[in-house]
Amino acid sequence: MGIDIPLGTLFGSMLFLLLCSAFFSGTETALMSVNRYRLRHLASTGHRGARFAENLLKRPDRLIGVILFCNNLVNNALAGIVTVAAMQLGGPAAAAIGTVVVTIAVLIFGEVTPKTYAAVRPERVAFTGAYFYHFLLRFLLPVSWSVALITLFSNGLLRLLGMRPEDSAGHNLTIEELRTILAESGALLPRKRHEIMMRVLELGEITVEDIMIPQSEVVGIDLTDDWEKIIATIRGSGYTRLPVYREAIDNVVGLLHVKRLIAHPNSEKLSATVLESLLDEPYFVPEGTPLNKQLVQFQRSRQRTGFVVDEYGDIQGIVTLEDLLEEIVGDFTSEPADAGPSLPRPDTASGGYIIDASANVRVLNRTMHWRLPTDGPKTLNGLILEKLGSIPRKGTGLMLNGYAVEILQTSGNVVETVRIRQPEEAPPGLAREA
Repeated sequence: MGIDIPLGTLFGSMLFLLLCSAFFSGTETALMSVNRYRLRHLASTGHRGARFAENLLKRPDRLIGVILFCNNLVNNALAGIVTVAAMQLGGPAAAAIGTVVVTIAVLIFGEVTPKTYAAVRPERVAFTGAYFYHFLLRFLLPVSWSVALITLFSNGLLRLLGMRPEDSAGHNLTIEELRTILAESGALLPRKRHEIMMRVLELGEITVEDIMIPQSEVVGIDLTDDWEKIIATIRGSGYTRLPVYREAIDNVVGLLHVKRLIAHPNSEKLSATVLESLLDEPYFVPEGTPLNKQLVQFQRSRQRTGFVVDEYGDIQGIVTLEDLLEEIVGDFTSEPADAGPSLPRPDTASGGYIIDASANVRVLNRTMHWRLPTDGPKTLNGLILEKLGSIPRKGTGLMLNGYAVEILQTSGNVVETVRIRQPEEAPPGLAREA
């Protein structure tokens, strides 16, 4: 007859092994679900547990191998001890019952409970486990060799299936994932900072045509004008930089920094010839350039103003660094407020806002915090004409993305003035969806 082991020793061993099983199961879940970006941040600040965890996760196949090796070793030992204890207590029948009991115990205390806890609080569990596994793999050679052998066979099978474990997918966020994370964390950030971060992510979807000053609205200096008219243009524009051309903007000569003209030592002898000598070379920007790329180009070329040109080289408008930055942080420019179409004016009599239809849709959205469509025409006039498909008459109403629009004034083939009511202000009988 074999040596009987005291039941107290057996039950104590069972409890210890069950705790070990819970540790291995919990740390596996925690290490695999810990936030990789927070992990990198903590590691960069010197957190030792985070550094160990980051190093372990560089080889997930090796980490999973050591965890499963230890967990299976513990569970098999637990099953063996339960069998021994059951045989001492009641023979084969007790052993069968013991198998069922230990299975339930392992599921509850060794799998479900620790894994749930680790999923809820992954950092606390992951960093504790990282210390243990770092020591285990570094200093216990038998474990390291066993894991290396297991990993070798496992990776071999994965290669037969066409997978290379060392080329495991990185944890890099896409733009859409970043946008989702920012949207979900909006309550944790100041509103202005949240808006700025969201606008930065949208720069790649906006092109220079969306924010440029159209050619028809460009204020510039025509070198063929007499000097008195040139001076009047400079004084009346209010701009610090002006395009200079001959007869038409397509014949651009350069860009004038007005402060150079003011600081010229011979201000009494200024002329068109002197002015031309003070010009910077024109900087051209292809239409369709996304704002994120144009921001980099402005930085590299040390430019602040660009002439947007189409495929034929014709100038379509002007884009400035200030316009681009306003897409990120909102209005801050020192240029005159009346440089473009006038801002919306509240209509106290009828409600809503009176707006110049030549206004840029993106500027309106940014200024008024509206959500008019921006994936089509750039101006309000273009948006209305596209929606209706014809030149509207005065009094025509339509809906633009929930905003009630009423045509107040037209001239020829363009809409000049409209009244816009926000969705909560729109009277039910006024506007109709075109």
